Amino acid sequence: MSSTKKELEEQIIKNYQKDEQMMVLVFAQWCVNHNLDPEEIYLRAYPGQSENQALKQAIDLTVPKEEAGDIPHDTLLGVLSLFGNDDLAFVVTEEMEKLKPEN
Repeated sequence: MSSTKKELEEQIIKNYQKDEQMMVLVFAQWCVNHNLDPEEIYLRAYPGQSENQALKQAIDLTVPKEEAGDIPHDTLLGVLSLFGNDDLAFVVTEEMEKLKPEN
């Protein structure tokens, strides 16, 4: 494999990992914004993954909901879908249903 091709592959992997970290941060901040525990919700979606370093890092980067911008539900679901986190999107959707005001 040529060094240029290898460098390109490494850059693609780095970009993917960076984007994935952003997805996890968006999820964690959305949870904080709605008084939800990101780790608890994540474990409901993926019960076998007790230690998720990316999630722990993202939680450390969240800000209080008063300081955070709004994250629309559709944005979060779109980002989760982009990375194939269907199980997490399902649990998040359940939480979104609970958040809807009673009519």
